[in-house]
Amino acid sequence: MNVMFRISLIALAVFASSSLATAALPLVDRLEPLGVVRGEETTVTFHGQRISDAYQVLADVPGIEILEVKAVDNKKVEVKLKTNKDLAPGLYPVRLITKSGIANLRLIGVGAMPIVKEAEPNNEFDKPQTIEINKTIEGVVTREDIDHYQVKLTKGQTLNIEIEGIRLAFSLRNQNILDPYIAILDEGRFEVATSDDSPLLQQDGLCSFTAPEDGTYTILVRDSSFRGNPICGYRLHVGTFPRPVAVVPAGGMPGSMMKSKLVDMHHGVTEASVQLPSETNDRWPVVTENENGVSPSPNWVRVNELPVVMEKEPNDDYRKAPEYTAPAAFCGLIDKANDYDCYAFTAKKGKRYRIEAFAREVLRSPLDAYCNVFGPDNKTIASSDDSRGKVDPFMEFTAKADGKHTVRVYDQLRGGSPIHNYRIEVTMPDPTFALTLKELRRDEAQVVSVPAGGSIAMVVTSARSVYNGEIQMELAGLPEGVAATTFPIPPGRNEIPVVLTASKDAKQTASLFAVAGHGDEKNFNVMGRLSQTHKLVLGQNRRHMWAYKTNRAAMAVTEKAPFSIELVQPKTPIVRSGSKNLLVKIVRDEGFDGVVSLRTLYNPPGVGVNNSRRIDKGKTEALIPITANGSAAIGKWPVIMVASYATKNGTAYISTEAALLDVQNSIFKYEFPKSAGELGSEVSVALKMEVLREYEGDAEVQLVGMPNGVTSPTPIQKINKDTKVVTFPLVIADNAKVAKHKTLNVQSRIKVGDETIVQTTGTGELRVDKPLPPKKDAPKVAKKAVAKKPAAPKALSRLEQLRQAKN
Repeated sequence: MNVMFRISLIALAVFASSSLATAALPLVDRLEPLGVVRGEETTVTFHGQRISDAYQVLADVPGIEILEVKAVDNKKVEVKLKTNKDLAPGLYPVRLITKSGIANLRLIGVGAMPIVKEAEPNNEFDKPQTIEINKTIEGVVTREDIDHYQVKLTKGQTLNIEIEGIRLAFSLRNQNILDPYIAILDEGRFEVATSDDSPLLQQDGLCSFTAPEDGTYTILVRDSSFRGNPICGYRLHVGTFPRPVAVVPAGGMPGSMMKSKLVDMHHGVTEASVQLPSETNDRWPVVTENENGVSPSPNWVRVNELPVVMEKEPNDDYRKAPEYTAPAAFCGLIDKANDYDCYAFTAKKGKRYRIEAFAREVLRSPLDAYCNVFGPDNKTIASSDDSRGKVDPFMEFTAKADGKHTVRVYDQLRGGSPIHNYRIEVTMPDPTFALTLKELRRDEAQVVSVPAGGSIAMVVTSARSVYNGEIQMELAGLPEGVAATTFPIPPGRNEIPVVLTASKDAKQTASLFAVAGHGDEKNFNVMGRLSQTHKLVLGQNRRHMWAYKTNRAAMAVTEKAPFSIELVQPKTPIVRSGSKNLLVKIVRDEGFDGVVSLRTLYNPPGVGVNNSRRIDKGKTEALIPITANGSAAIGKWPVIMVASYATKNGTAYISTEAALLDVQNSIFKYEFPKSAGELGSEVSVALKMEVLREYEGDAEVQLVGMPNGVTSPTPIQKINKDTKVVTFPLVIADNAKVAKHKTLNVQSRIKVGDETIVQTTGTGELRVDKPLPPKKDAPKVAKKAVAKKPAAPKALSRLEQLRQAKN
């Protein structure tokens, strides 16, 4: 059952990555084989670490059926699977599940052609491995290794080759990465086609060559820097299959039949009809199939409700651009060098407009798009190249006048070709948000391991657009026996925790779950869904080189923790400028005496937590000091403690259920005077005091922060609602440090039952002075008694008091 707490603000501070470096999570280093043939049954070996207790594999698509999971040892698991015969070729995510957690996502290749294994030696041009056309070769590139494959072509026959290298890798440390280079060589050893990186496949390449005559041709595969490693595997697709590199237009409306032009590497165009899905999709795969085969990987288009507008030449001059109606998706090609495409639409004064281009980021186009927006006076309103950490333009502007506004797109390097396709979406942005799970380990997509009979917490983050209100969340697809405790993401905030709890009798199983959110009661139709980016390959300086996105995350019920844990609900609030202790208790299972370390998953805004506390061997509880600063957000906040403990596979985690921390305003206000005294003297510090609000219980205040050599005979004073001034006598020793001390503060304490509300206020100033030296050689003048009329005593300043004391 979901429990909803209405809260208004929250700030999150996640675990430091170093604290999770030894997490008890399985790791999959590689798959063998790297891919399968669709429609066939195959046994794939998962190689890795901490996987001897594997029992399940999750696949993100229904076209992959897991038949059997058999752990061989702690580094090898055999998985028998079968793919649907109609499954589109491409890369698909699989995740190995063990009793202790969820392994990293890996991609497995699914192809339509038979697989041939590389056979060494094939390092020399004169001694290649002979293969038939329309095959997929699985091989390995070791250091300075060059693999050669020989095929025969007839005159006019087109050979397409595509390699999966870096797209099959997993490396977050810039190691064991294959950055492939491929080439087609003729019989004279001349390269007739080459590819290192490619716009469509990023750092994987593809080549195409049409034979001018019958002959034997050689395909070369190596690492672009002549590096390599025994686990640097690749899948090389060799055949006559179609290989378009651009789809025009680059998207359409849901459920429509899109009339498209498929452009290949030689700029040949094929007319095609593409059935688009019934739901919107930010990145939809288009796989091409004809009598020559099926493309080994898809092209990408966008599917949404925007009407598509195809470019019409001439449209180079932004002052004479053809006019259309917005919102719309403008699709076209920068089909030659120095080409400009312009689209005009009528904007209304005061309306907000969004211009978002899609080229390299989604479509994998070679176009390095640059966009301008011009107003009715033909003056530039906005310009954009790369934006928001992406490689395509993005702009928003508010129209200052009614009339024609124009969008212009061109290549930043002034290039162009029939495959430089783009899609520019012009919209009036609606309120929305996107959800994801916050990484708790640097660069690793968060997975959720819920111990049987216990709880764990995750953090959901939102990226807001035009909407700043409350976000309610729902989770679907949780493993059987797991329940979620959700909290609204408060207005103006971007993060919130979710607590997952598995029942005591929950079976060990795993599932892929989704998270959906909606706005508050007035904005219920504002929607957002989960998307998760899995970083698979990081290069130098942890630069993102290859990643895969999913719309569901993985959750598993794992082994029971060897103890239960409770965060005791505080009975009293914490006040601004206050402090208190949280009590954490554990009940150990028989035989478990390990150390349990404690920390918060997040902190309420303005609240600091001591995250270095632990429960040592033989102990069952710990006090966690927390503090609230003077601007801590008032309200009731859920607080969750996460406990870590050692297992044979590393560190495992369990969390408490949420306790509500009541943050209230300060109760007392103090006004510190500037106080001063000489060495060896006694002074008093009188603080004006105001009770800001009613309270229950007995109260006292203590003066603390006195400098060395300064003491008070009565540092603790009783106070009540009628107290206006609190006076603390101070004794300044002869050896106290002469200086201006700004360390005085007062700690107010209210005893309520067996808990204490503590507020600390300061700082006050105490100046410690040296005594004034006596005057030297001053003539003594006899004082004459002068009869004066008695007058009322006059208050003396501190300086006058000191002067009188020396006379």
